[in-house]
Amino acid sequence: MSTEHWLGREQGRPGYDAAVAPALRVRPGTGETIAFETDDAVYAELHDHGDLGALTAPINPVTGPVYVEGAKPGDALVVHVHEIRLGEYGWSQSLPGAGALQHRMPDRVVSRRIPIDAEGVHLTERHVVPPRPMIGCIGTAPARGRNSTVMPTTALGGNMDLTDVAPGATVYLPVEVEGALLSIGDIHAVMARGESSFVAIEAAGVAVVSIDLLPDAALRAPRIETDEEWIFVGLGDPVQESIRRGYEDVFDELVDARGWDRMDAYAVMSALVHSELGGPTGSEAPDPLHPFRAVGAVTVHRLPKSVL
Repeated sequence: MSTEHWLGREQGRPGYDAAVAPALRVRPGTGETIAFETDDAVYAELHDHGDLGALTAPINPVTGPVYVEGAKPGDALVVHVHEIRLGEYGWSQSLPGAGALQHRMPDRVVSRRIPIDAEGVHLTERHVVPPRPMIGCIGTAPARGRNSTVMPTTALGGNMDLTDVAPGATVYLPVEVEGALLSIGDIHAVMARGESSFVAIEAAGVAVVSIDLLPDAALRAPRIETDEEWIFVGLGDPVQESIRRGYEDVFDELVDARGWDRMDAYAVMSALVHSELGGPTGSEAPDPLHPFRAVGAVTVHRLPKSVL
């Protein structure tokens, strides 16, 4: 699809930071599309020399930020994901200290270049799967400080690594600063829910979105809307706290926003609202000596639209 605005990968940088000058200003609700180009430079470097300590490219740069006219603290940015374009290859990499399988893999960088073509994503010589592109990092800027694009995931988004942030989905992000300052990065060609490797099949690409604004939404965490579901993100440490907060948000949406009887909401949620771990990043900042070790959890809680 054609786009009205293009943000090149040269606009990419690690972190969400209100001090960074906007790369673009847009009005919400116009339907104008914005293309966010992302890169894979860090994975190419790791493939070439296999040394985390020698990296010159940033990990998980996000392209932007985009200033949204009229967005103010307490609003929600409504980001419609229209398309994700992939390049000709992606990367599967095992990084020391990262992912659930780190103790099953060598204590060094192991890298594989993954071709992507009309046949699909070539994971191995005999495993070729259809691409399922998604956005790993999407978020707005904090009122104070700088939020990471690796971890933790915050109430404003970040490195959520949720497979649901894909073409056709709408992402609702809390706003803390004037203009919201949206940035997007970390595209995946295909990823299993949970991302056991912490890397999955990373790929350079282009995400095409448009933006609306929901005034005074007062969200305490991101939400995702698909054709079939409302997906509520829970954030907390330990994982039980993350699950509780996600469930609370679903319950409050049904009871407070939609006027359901409390016991009706309780019964329907018990029967039909599925929960699962989200991406591998945590909800609290990790130990600086172990930057890939998650603290807390990102969870998702799925409310079927069919019950509404």
